[in-house]
Amino acid sequence: MKLLHTLSLAALLALSSLSAQAEIINIDNQKTEELVKQGIPVIDVRMKSEWQQTGIIEGSHLLTLFDENGDYDLEKWIADLDKIAGKDKPFILICAVGGRTGMVSQFLDRKLGYSQVHNVSRGINSWIKDGKAVIPYSDSAAKPADSVAQ
Repeated sequence: MKLLHTLSLAALLALSSLSAQAEIINIDNQKTEELVKQGIPVIDVRMKSEWQQTGIIEGSHLLTLFDENGDYDLEKWIADLDKIAGKDKPFILICAVGGRTGMVSQFLDRKLGYSQVHNVSRGINSWIKDGKAVIPYSDSAAKPADSVAQ
């Protein structure tokens, strides 16, 4: 079932590539760190179990895309995203290794017109491997979805 949901989203995202092409901003850990220091919001799309396993970047907005069953509600997810950063405001997407956020970045940019999407191309696993700081996940560690970065 999870695979079916993932394939459905992948098909939707693939169709989005038929729209006008725009540049996706893939970033490495150094650029991620620079943007975080500038106050650009980090949106972590992983599942709660993943946050618990690895920790999170301090101040991240935890906005799960796929739940533990592989289900997703793209409309709700986008509504929650818009509470954090609008179509013309920069934000950073991060997942485990950059796969989920790579697809979502393309969809947001090409299909929905978000102009400043930064995708952490190798994800939180690379961030941790490079010795970058994370904090343990807790319900109070993350910013709520309606907390808009200034």
